[in-house]
Amino acid sequence: MFLLIVQPIVVGLGASASLDAALIRGIPAMLLLILRLAVTAVGVGAGLALAGRRIGAESFARFSLITSAVMDLIIYSTPFYPNRRAPGETPIWIAGTVLLYGGWLLYLRRGAMNEPRDP
Repeated sequence: MFLLIVQPIVVGLGASASLDAALIRGIPAMLLLILRLAVTAVGVGAGLALAGRRIGAESFARFSLITSAVMDLIIYSTPFYPNRRAPGETPIWIAGTVLLYGGWLLYLRRGAMNEPRDP
């Protein structure tokens, strides 16, 4: 659900709002925008693989969650991508990102452990 619906909506709204600013901030902002869209596309693929119960879907989803978390942390810790955070809020956003993606990774791991194994 997160990879298929929530993340694409959040990234899409953020990307549409940052297009004007990316033109002003230059190539680094545009590269981050393109990279963020690519990471989101990988997340949608991972979400579809999970929904279809494909072989290797959990590993693909883990990879997607980790790359999404790294992408968010890069965006929060660099001045290139436009944001509306108040001064001093960046550590809070970083902590929230780590908790969010860490929670999803734990959920995914727990789900993998509860699935029946073939004898």
